[in-house]
Amino acid sequence: MPDAIDDLFRRFGKAFNKADVEEIAACVTDDFELRLNAGGAPAGRVLKGKDDLRAYCADKSRAHREARYSEARIHRAGDKLFGTFRVTGIDHAGRAFDRYGIDLYEVKDGKIALKDSYLKAD
Repeated sequence: MPDAIDDLFRRFGKAFNKADVEEIAACVTDDFELRLNAGGAPAGRVLKGKDDLRAYCADKSRAHREARYSEARIHRAGDKLFGTFRVTGIDHAGRAFDRYGIDLYEVKDGKIALKDSYLKAD
């Protein structure tokens, strides 16, 4: 039987597929942290809060066209959740991509507080 966490991640995933930044923001805490799979060491580029999230999504929609997430699964490990997925699309240089990834999540007060992303490299 689905619970509130399942419902939260279903909403979050659908919002990501639709690039619906306001629905994504509704699923996360005000102090949400997104650790991108690229950027400076050791955590990659880190976005903090909903304003950073909104700005990033606006930039990403121009850089990655037709991004589509599939094969998404959430795995629970105590107070942490792991999401596995496949993403396909067109990158900023116009090349098609197809990769698997994994995200580490933390949930606080019924919303996503952390998304730490890892993606297979070229």
